[in-house]
Order: sequence, then structure tokens, then C-alpha cells
Amino acid sequence: MLTPQDDLIGHQLPTTFDQIDNSDPAWMERLWYTGHPSPAGDLIFDIGLGYHPNRNVMDAFAGVAVPGRQWNFRASRHLRPDPLTTCVGPLEIQVVEGLRRHRLTLGSNASGIRFELEFIGTMNPHEEKAHLRRRDGRITENMARAQQLGRYEGWIEFDGRRVELDGAQWLGQRDHSWGVRAEMRTDESHPPLTFYPPFFYAWTTAQFKDRGLHVFFKERAPGEKIYLSGEEVFALGSKVTSRNQLVDVRHEVEWHDDPHGQSVKSAVFHLRYADGRERPITIRTLPTRYFLKGGLYGGLNGWFHGDDRGKSYVEADQWDLSDPATRQLVRTLGDQVIEVRDGDEIGWGIMEYGVGKDYALYKAVQKHPPI
Repeated sequence: MLTPQDDLIGHQLPTTFDQIDNSDPAWMERLWYTGHPSPAGDLIFDIGLGYHPNRNVMDAFAGVAVPGRQWNFRASRHLRPDPLTTCVGPLEIQVVEGLRRHRLTLGSNASGIRFELEFIGTMNPHEEKAHLRRRDGRITENMARAQQLGRYEGWIEFDGRRVELDGAQWLGQRDHSWGVRAEMRTDESHPPLTFYPPFFYAWTTAQFKDRGLHVFFKERAPGEKIYLSGEEVFALGSKVTSRNQLVDVRHEVEWHDDPHGQSVKSAVFHLRYADGRERPITIRTLPTRYFLKGGLYGGLNGWFHGDDRGKSYVEADQWDLSDPATRQLVRTLGDQVIEVRDGDEIGWGIMEYGVGKDYALYKAVQKHPPI
């Protein structure tokens, strides 16, 4: 069907913009944003929207976390007859100016979360290395993804309080991914669960005064990388060079004695760049983490990304993160606010991480689920 996007240049298929090049139900496109104040790191918000053209679904989430508590909003709708409008219930995302300004709004809803936010890109985006995986000859993942660092302005309300966002303090990151995405099922109430061989992964961003850093790696064993993508980035519009690409990361991680899950206390990443530079960065986790179960990552209570919940559906909940049963539900996957030291500079960002059973290091935390 024709949509307003079909008036724009950029078609890559002899069909309308709402059609893709295959019928795999796992094909999706996702917008994701998160922001946090620096240097406190005592609050984080996460916002996401998923486009599932072969399932006729668009879903979305938004959430806020402070130490010990998390608030969640989730929504879903049928794509058609409005397949390319990035709005689900009261949540809307608008790309005002590509790579520079995105507007995010959430109206009144049962979660108590409301916001009017603007993401302002300040750094050149990082285009991740290709994600391509096969299992038994079948492509299970063939996806592109890019991230960008920036700042936020606007306001956000939750739990009866209103927070004004000052762009000088409110840092953040966003990403945009598209393609066939590997299934992730960690909802123990609705098996089957995804099988994971031994692994350790970390996805990390940091913003300093005049530059930023992206680090993403996965290992099957210490030093045995199955994926590595990273880059030192500079001001939006500055010259990009391959010399700033990461070519290796070594790690030393210290963990909190957390009885309910995997929780990083600190880490040292030894980075090596394509131009031969080698330097360590030191990571210290700050008090707040948004657990991504709130946004359906891995599934929640039988609802998985892309599931058809009807013409229009909205739900909300609040979590007490000191409750052991809640921590068992939300598992490990989350956006942890961090402080990062690189030489004499201090920056802030987020970190996602997890250690799979039988990985050769970090044995003590492997009693808890990694994703």
C-alpha cells in the first residue's frame, strides 16, 4: 500500500515502502533510546519501538528506573492500515532531522510515566559490524545496527514527580537496527527457552567532553571473540577514519556479591585500536539499571516482541527491585549506568552484560541467568 514515505527517494525494491525483501517473521526494525543524568547516574529511562512488517505488528515500551524501583509501560497495535507511522497508543517517536534531532512523547497512561523529550545527536554514529548467524544451515540473524551518542532536553514525569532535563547534564544513546533478528526467549513461564552455549558479552558506551566510545564484544571463551565491534567517535560531522576502529578488547571484571543476579561492580577493558594505540579504560557502575524485561526483551508473562495483542493494547506495571521474586523474573539483561575513566578524562554511559554457564571466567555469578 502507498504511504507518505513513497513520495521520498530511497526505494530499493520495485514495491512500496511498507514491503521488505523476504517473508521471514523474524524480520524487524527497532528504535531504542536511553538517557541518564551525569554525574549522578541515579535515574535512567529507556524507550523503544519495534516494527514487525511480516507479523502486522508494531510494539513499543517506555520505562524509568531509580535505585530499587522500576516503572514500565508497554503497548502494541496492528500495523495496517497505518504501517509506517511510529506511534503506538500514547507513545510516539518522530525523526525531526536524521542523525541530529528525534522527538519522543508519551501521553497519559496507566503507568504514570509521561514525557516530552528531544534527543540531540552530538557525535558521529557508530555503524556496527554486520550481524550474521546460521544454525544448521539456516540464517537465524542477518541484521544491521548503528548507535549514536547525544544529549536530551525536555521533561519526564513518573511516580508523581516531574524532572526537567538539562542538555548539559542529561546524556544518552540511541540505536536503530533492522533485518532478521535472532530469537531471544528467556521467559521461564512460557518455554521453550533459547539455548545459550558458554559466553561472556558486554555492550558499552561512554561520552567524554569531546568524544565518545562504543565497545561491543562476545566471547565463547576468554580471548576467543565471536563478535567485536567498536569505535572512538568524535563530533557530528567531523572526519571519520578507520584508525579509530577497535580491533581487540581484553577484560577484568569485578562483581557485586548480589544474591539475586549478575551485577558488575567495576571493570577494566584493555582496548586496542586499528592505528596500534593500546589503552585501558576503567568502568565503575552507578546505582541505577533499567531491566529490559520491562520492554519485553526475552519475553514477559508470555508476551514476546512481535506478538499480536490485537488492534490496540496497553499495559503497565511497577517493580520493587529489592524483592527476590521480582529479581528472579527480570534476570540480568539491563542498561546499567556507568562512569568511565580513560586516562585523565571521565565520561558516562551505559553497559549491558552477561556471563553464560561454563564460561571459563567469572564462575561465581554463573548461578544466575545471564540474559
